[in-house]
Amino acid sequence: MASGEYRKEDLLEENRTDSGIDSYRSILKEDPFIKTAREPSSDSSGPRDKFSSGEERLDSAYGSSSLTVESLTEMVSETFSISNTQEQAQGTELSEQEQEENLLTTITEDGDTILHLAIIHEDEYFAQQLIQLFPKDVLDIQNNLYQTPLHLATYLNLPGVVEGLVGKGASLELQDQDGNTALHVACQHGQTDCATKMTRDISSSKLAPVLETQNWRGLTCLHLATLNRQHHLMKLLLKKGAGLNIQEGTSGKTALHLAVELHDIQSVNLLLNRGANVDAGMFNGCTPLHLAVGRQDATIANLLCQSGADKMLRNLEDETALDLADGNDDILALFPFDDIHISGRSVVGVNY
Repeated sequence: MASGEYRKEDLLEENRTDSGIDSYRSILKEDPFIKTAREPSSDSSGPRDKFSSGEERLDSAYGSSSLTVESLTEMVSETFSISNTQEQAQGTELSEQEQEENLLTTITEDGDTILHLAIIHEDEYFAQQLIQLFPKDVLDIQNNLYQTPLHLATYLNLPGVVEGLVGKGASLELQDQDGNTALHVACQHGQTDCATKMTRDISSSKLAPVLETQNWRGLTCLHLATLNRQHHLMKLLLKKGAGLNIQEGTSGKTALHLAVELHDIQSVNLLLNRGANVDAGMFNGCTPLHLAVGRQDATIANLLCQSGADKMLRNLEDETALDLADGNDDILALFPFDDIHISGRSVVGVNY
């Protein structure tokens, strides 16, 4: 999904409330935006519930397009009005500062803060103002899908907002409902600029846990970058110290196994040149060479052999890579004597 898919044309309309803290201060002072009660609807069917089950979820879903600037303004106004009415009922008068804080820290029924909503609207200026205003704890609030503002800014490819959040101390370790950190999101969707901003000024000690984090599918950031052929991101992650030989949680594949499965020779070369274990075994004992031969990829099989792959390693089915060659002459040429056995023992390495 393109990040501009639901970018609103009405962001520039003259009647739109200006972005920024000052504009929301004006909301607190001027009656047109603050309603003590919902005005009667001209629609005979009654007021429409913007969270009704018949409409697409608008806040926490990445691809939502039903939220408009007008409905955001209305949501903010109504939220403040309800809160303010409750305070007045308790006989408490709020100062302007307290009212502003109340408004800006309000959370919708979907768990989104005003900052989440500003980012969903791709209103970068207002988002940056909120980032400067909010304390770190508010920046790390997760909505009902466990998405932080950093997750959303990354998905929507807003590197400036990502930089602002990370610079203010937003956590890189928080995981969404799929177990993905914001860096996972960047690697999955190829958001190189966001990943660069996210990792630029972070110490290795702070970044290491993020690089080792596995989502609920058992995938690290390097696994995701490899699966999506994001070579620039792979280089960035490796430069930052990503573990080359971490096994994903489902079958024990390393990034090299994944690259071999994809027939991605560029990734294979990159990983081997950075020191990936050419003989790493999956949970079933298969090495990258087993996978290359099993997929009849003579080019990658040859590259692995040139990098020192052990041709005699056996998986849990007691198979060597040669056993999976299935008569492929190009691959069999890589094993000139492996099929010759005397008394059940290979003649390779035997001195006569």
